[in-house]
Amino acid sequence: MNFDQIKALDDEYGAKTFARYPVAIDRGQGAEWYDTQGKRYIDFGAGIAVNIFGANDEEWKQAVIAQLNKIQHVSNLYYNEAQARLAKLLCTKAGAKRVFFANSGAEANECAFKAARKYSFMKYGAGRNKIVSLKNSFHGRTLFTLTATGQDSFHRFFDPFVGGVAVADCNLESVKKTAGSDCCAVVIECVQGESGVYDLPAPFVKALWEFCRERDILLIVDEVQTGNGRTGKFFAYEHYGIAPDIVTTAKGIAGGLPLGACLFYGKTENVYTAGDHGSTFGGNPVACAGAESILSRITEDFLLEVQGKSAYMRAKLKGFDGVAGVTGLGLMIGLSLKEKTAKQVAQTCLEKGLLVLTAHSRLRIVPPLNITKTQMDEGLSILKEVLK
Repeated sequence: MNFDQIKALDDEYGAKTFARYPVAIDRGQGAEWYDTQGKRYIDFGAGIAVNIFGANDEEWKQAVIAQLNKIQHVSNLYYNEAQARLAKLLCTKAGAKRVFFANSGAEANECAFKAARKYSFMKYGAGRNKIVSLKNSFHGRTLFTLTATGQDSFHRFFDPFVGGVAVADCNLESVKKTAGSDCCAVVIECVQGESGVYDLPAPFVKALWEFCRERDILLIVDEVQTGNGRTGKFFAYEHYGIAPDIVTTAKGIAGGLPLGACLFYGKTENVYTAGDHGSTFGGNPVACAGAESILSRITEDFLLEVQGKSAYMRAKLKGFDGVAGVTGLGLMIGLSLKEKTAKQVAQTCLEKGLLVLTAHSRLRIVPPLNITKTQMDEGLSILKEVLK
């Protein structure tokens, strides 16, 4: 099908939930994508931080095919090897005790929020159930996770929201004031991606962790976008020297297949028992096989390469005309612009063969983690030209 045919079908039958660019992606290899008309693009978006080993990765593909040749789905009424192997690998890499597999970041966060409330209920009884999130955060689009998303623009039209959720400013005094005696958990993103790629101040995160520990308030770290090597560490919280009680992740974990994970540490290890939570597709063996292929290659040497690529890109970007500031960690980069709007820049980059993302008024750059220097240079050259 050509672009016009694809667009016509989507216009007629698709829900009007996406403001799409006028391009239909057809295929790709690594950090290079091609549309249905054969035009080539350098990928600085990775499917919104999902394709961390790029498109059409051979090792990942063979792992997925091998599992497909066995069975495509096993319900969680039974054990399956791919899920068990991934659970061990992920918990070992993350230093966690247990993991629950879901299908997305929002579902992983739902799992975390429910676990926090159960932990508090079993230890303190009813009434200690408030979950505090931060202004400018984003935690998903289910009603519970949307309630915890600290951006008013996401809250229009969907009242009433879930009770027992409050939003604090990104400072300790505000969190203390908001939390109160009925708080069971605080949830943070170490880098707030959807609001513009803002990394939280290290002193605040460390002080918040200590505050939570003193009061037996669970600290949940949302690593949906920041996890799996994106920031140059396996998880972004490792940059801050803290130890969360629950960590959630998704996006890049399975290399493009839908998978989310909720990791339990220390005192939350056994919070769930049979029947407390569940998922039909969570821990699907095909997605788990893909994730095992991805996670097994996120080694210390690989993370050092990510850090090196990050330093290289940031040094270049800081010298570009039109760039007012660079934020984020690792290969999760946010750019504030001097004059042009982020939407204008993204559209012009698209026309010139570069895929970049926006986050409100800012540009967001989250390329595949295995992007080559040649591909980085080509993409940066296009962006530099557009920003002039």
